Amino acid sequence: MHQSLVIIPTYNEAENIESILLAVMQLSMPINVLVVDDNSTDGTADIIKKIMQNYPERIFLEQRAGKLGLGTAYIHGFKWALQREYEFICEMDADFSHNPNDLPRLIETCMHHADLAIGSRYKKGVNVVNWPMSRVLMSYFASKYVKFITRLPVHDATAGFVCYRRKVLERMDLDNIRFIGYAFQIEMKFKAWKHGFVLEEIPIIFTDRTAGQSKMSMKIFLEAFFGVIKMKISSWFKKWK
Repeated sequence: MHQSLVIIPTYNEAENIESILLAVMQLSMPINVLVVDDNSTDGTADIIKKIMQNYPERIFLEQRAGKLGLGTAYIHGFKWALQREYEFICEMDADFSHNPNDLPRLIETCMHHADLAIGSRYKKGVNVVNWPMSRVLMSYFASKYVKFITRLPVHDATAGFVCYRRKVLERMDLDNIRFIGYAFQIEMKFKAWKHGFVLEEIPIIFTDRTAGQSKMSMKIFLEAFFGVIKMKISSWFKKWK
C-alpha cells in the first residue's frame, strides 16, 4: 500500500472529477485517492466507479446519503485513512483550485519536519487567480481576523489544501470537531497548533474553479466568523499537551 492518501470531497463535480483523478494518478510520487461523495445528483459517483476499474488499488470511493458538509466529509475520510496504514493524509478540492502537482511538495514537507503542511495562498503576498476582488478581500481579511483572535501563527487559516502526518489526526478528537463549513479548516489548524504540532506553510497559487459551481455561502462565512470567537474562548478551559 502507498503511504500517502489525498481525500477529495465531492458534490456534483462531474465536470472535474475525471481530470483531477487522472492528474493525481500521473504524479511521479504514488498517492492514493479517497473520494467522499455526498450523494451527487449529476453522476459524479458513476464517473469515479468507471475510473476505479483502471486503478482498483489506488482510487477508493465512499458514498454518503446526503449533502452533509465539507467538515464531516473530511472527518469521514480521516477515519477511513486511520483504519488503514497511511502516514501522510492530504485534503484537496476536486475543482483544480488546488494544483495536484503541489501535492508532493506538501507531503515532502511533512516527511522532513512538519506535522501539518499548509498550501498557503497568502504566505508570499496574495496568490489567487480568477477570484473577484470582493472574494479575495473577504478571504484575506478572514485569515487576518483568525490570526488576531486566536494568535494562530498561520497566514492562510482557511486553506483547504493541506497534508497531515498520521499522528496529528490520531491525537485529535475527531468526533469533537464542531464546524462543518470552511470554519472546519480553521478549527483543525488551531487544535493541531494548540496540541504542539509543527505547522508549516508552503506557498501555492490558488486558481478559482473554471467548471462547476462554488459551494461558498453566507451561512458558511458566518459560521467561521462567530465560530472563531467561541473556539478561542473554549480553548481557555482545555488542557492541550
